[in-house]
This record gives sequence, C-alpha cells and structure tokens, in this order.
Amino acid sequence: MTNLPLVSIITPSFNQAQYLEATIQSVLGQDYPRIEYIIVDVGSTDGSVDLIKKYEGRLARWVSEQDKGQTDAINKGFNRANGEILAWLNSDDTYNPGAVSAAVKFLMDNPEIAMVYADCDFINEQGGVIGKFNSAQTDHHRLREGYVHIPQQTMFFRAKYWKELGPLDPSFYFAMDYDLWTRISARAPIKYLRGQTWANFRIHNFGKTSSADDRCWPEMLRVHYRDGGGFFSVIVAKYYLRKIIGPLWKWRIKRA
Repeated sequence: MTNLPLVSIITPSFNQAQYLEATIQSVLGQDYPRIEYIIVDVGSTDGSVDLIKKYEGRLARWVSEQDKGQTDAINKGFNRANGEILAWLNSDDTYNPGAVSAAVKFLMDNPEIAMVYADCDFINEQGGVIGKFNSAQTDHHRLREGYVHIPQQTMFFRAKYWKELGPLDPSFYFAMDYDLWTRISARAPIKYLRGQTWANFRIHNFGKTSSADDRCWPEMLRVHYRDGGGFFSVIVAKYYLRKIIGPLWKWRIKRA
C-alpha cells in the first residue's frame, strides 16, 4: 500500500448542506486506500459545518472560515495538500465508486500523461441522471480554440504541475479550471478515458452553472487574449454562438 501514490482531494464548500453529505460519502466510500481528503468551507451558515464535523475523524483536515470564494478555497486546500495526485470535487457533485483507483492506475501506467479525465453524468437535485457531459479528447491547441470537453469533476492531475504552474488565478470566478488546463496541457499530454463514468455533475437552481454560466466564456476569452490570441479566432466565434444557444441548453437541462 505504501508504494501507492497519495491522492489529495479538495472540496470547497459554501452553504451546500443539502448536497454536501453525498459529496463527502462519495469520496470516503472510494476503494482507493491512500486518499487525503481536505474540506475548505467558506464560512457556511446552513448546517454544513455540523455535517463536516460528523466526518472529521476521516478527514485529513478541514477549516471553516471566510475567504475570497471558491478559487481561493481550492488554492488554500492544495497549499495544505501532500498528495502526488490532486483533484477537487465541488460540494454538490459526487464521485462514482472506483473513480480514484481508475485514475491512479492510468497515471501510474502512463507516466508521460499530466492529467486524466473521463465521462460524467448530469444529475438533478435528487441524484437522478438527467444527461451526460459532452466529454471528448482535447489538447492544448483545441483548448485554446474553446474545445474544452473536460468535466472538472473527473479530473486528476500530477501535483508536480501544480507546484510548477499553480495556484489558480483568484480573479477567475468560473474559468479557473480552464486556465489551469491550458497551462498544464502546454507542458505535457492530457488524456480522456472514454467509457469510464467517474463522477456526477449536479444541476440545480443555486449551482454556478445555472446562476452564472454567462461569466465562463468571457473569462475563457481573458485567457485567450492574455496568451496572445486574436479576435478572428475559433474561440471568439464560439463565444458569440454560445450567447445565442446557451439559454436554450440550460432550459433543456432543467426540463429533463
């Protein structure tokens, strides 16, 4: 067991008590024996802290204090992490059984790969599957064009890239993961494992995807222009297309 890499998983949390316990249980229920689980709560007032305390004996550490939001909370967690492999799971999402073991096995078998991800289901407030994330293989070039196709919930990456390229940019509310992926993929390959569903992405009225999706693509464009991209590019065209079809997509997901 000791030769297996330690996996550090961070859960940033703020007033998600309705879903938090399912998130915690999905991490603690993994069959992988070396998980360092850290919860960074942003001063919740809805009973989340009581839920965290219920499981504190099985957590590596936890904290509940005011900070600058989700990105800051993730940075804080990773700054305290000791794992060779890192991931974060938001407090309304869940892992499927065996997800961590599968990710670790792939990274151990493929040392040239910096990050691995897989398929992800959309679930509703009750946990019922209502759709599937459009996961696909991408790379640095395609990421720069806006072809993301990475469900953050399924992502596991090597800690060496966090040490070299982190932390997350705290000025991003939504696209901090996209920004990190572009930086990692510029250094080494990332890999999608088709047909393995590792996690569940919960869609609900108070989730960031429902309440602030219109902030994601402008932030992605910030990365594009920062890294030398121009106006006449695929990602800019996709941004304007998204402004047209985005509301229809959210309406369809909510009706499912």
